[in-house]
Amino acid sequence: MKKILIANRGEIALRIMRTCKRLGIKTVAIYSEADADAPFVRFADESVCVGPPPSAQSYLQGDKIIAICKELDVDGIHPGYGFLSENANFTRKVTDAGINFIGPSPEAMEVMGSKLAAKAAVKEYGIPMVPGIDEAITDIPLALEKSKQIGYPILIKASAGGGGKGMRIVERPEDFVDQMNMAVSEAVSAFGDGAVFIERYVGSPRHIEIQVMADKHGNVVHLFERECSIQRRHQKVIEEAPSAVLTPELRDAMGKAACDVARACNYYGAGTVEFLYENGEFFFLEMNTRLQVEHPVTEMITGVDLVEEQINVALGKPLSFNQDDLSINGHALEIRVYAEDPKNNFLPDIGQLEIYRRPVGEGVRVDDGFEEGMHIPIYYDPMIAKLIVHGEDREDAIRKMTKAIEDYDIVGIQSTLDFCHYAINHEAFVSGNFDTHFVKYHFTDPTILDVTDEDTLLVASVFGNYLLNDAESHGDYTPSAESTEWTRNRS
Repeated sequence: MKKILIANRGEIALRIMRTCKRLGIKTVAIYSEADADAPFVRFADESVCVGPPPSAQSYLQGDKIIAICKELDVDGIHPGYGFLSENANFTRKVTDAGINFIGPSPEAMEVMGSKLAAKAAVKEYGIPMVPGIDEAITDIPLALEKSKQIGYPILIKASAGGGGKGMRIVERPEDFVDQMNMAVSEAVSAFGDGAVFIERYVGSPRHIEIQVMADKHGNVVHLFERECSIQRRHQKVIEEAPSAVLTPELRDAMGKAACDVARACNYYGAGTVEFLYENGEFFFLEMNTRLQVEHPVTEMITGVDLVEEQINVALGKPLSFNQDDLSINGHALEIRVYAEDPKNNFLPDIGQLEIYRRPVGEGVRVDDGFEEGMHIPIYYDPMIAKLIVHGEDREDAIRKMTKAIEDYDIVGIQSTLDFCHYAINHEAFVSGNFDTHFVKYHFTDPTILDVTDEDTLLVASVFGNYLLNDAESHGDYTPSAESTEWTRNRS
């Protein structure tokens, strides 16, 4: 493979390009008008503007992307994650055009893209699943009766869902009808598919996923687990590998189950099988048929470049390792640095990176797509970067991450840095005694993140005065009444 187009943007585009450069493969970046000055555009060997800022007019223009590939003699497309990465129709078009899609088959995407189809596919392998119904249901009286049989609380979930959309927890039978109607309506709005199913609500789960890698010759291995239980709005913000809760026996059992899930859909490439874990039991949740945002922690503990393996698999090569070749080396932590305000329900806080300085050090990795002075576009996910550290053990990783966060300077927008600093040093996290409700139970008073450090106060004061005095020269930024009052008080 001589030339690969990365059908994505930002930090994941850069991350893929770096592996391609190391392998001597030329890269093509596509970009929207909003990303014209982004680092990934300059880093690529060739770059092509694919449309206006909105994703539907740029990064989701599959036919235009394929046409660019033909024009530039591209051999392969790497979709990264998000956008077109799990779009089976796009994958078919890429393959039909004679271009290598660096990912799984469209058939595997379709099976695992539906939670109900996925459940049906893995049944014969005896993989544990949350008790519930394994088929779409629309008859409300029947659904109500099934819910009573399962036992409350129950969870209504959109079959085509993700990210918490089309999901409703129902505590009492009398709330069921309203909650089901809302779940169906939200599923139709978000996914164009109102199919829902019902299962028992796991009250204190941990979110544990297994990285799998498979080739086109029937070889399937797992690269151990990642724990992603620290979440907000059902979306991950802190990940680690390995999990603090799994025993070697559980790790082996979950790894085998994950490999069987891959076999159930004739999978090849990199994929992630997600499980819920509670009180020694684990249940199959879903499979993500792509590279995950949190894949760097797996790379840190295994030494495997997952993108390189993806490319080799796409070329028809067998895996370069077997299960016995893999072992866990140390401990890795990743935090997602979002342009969000943790003190305002993690709402996006779009603006300019007035100061942006990355931490450095042994075992510290920053995957990002921004530079100082750039604006965070309003059109896409507000993630600025992923900060990853690798330590000798979990305690060492927490120590390294704490220092790395403290050395990470971001001024101009609110970010999740302070929340992540708070979370990884919280007794519940340090002890390993936490679940997906961490934010609900341990972040009840967001003012705990208020600035107290004298140096940080000085920076806030200087920047606050800058905003108040020079806002007119930055027409794209207008401080709210609340932020103006905050800067006055701090100054």
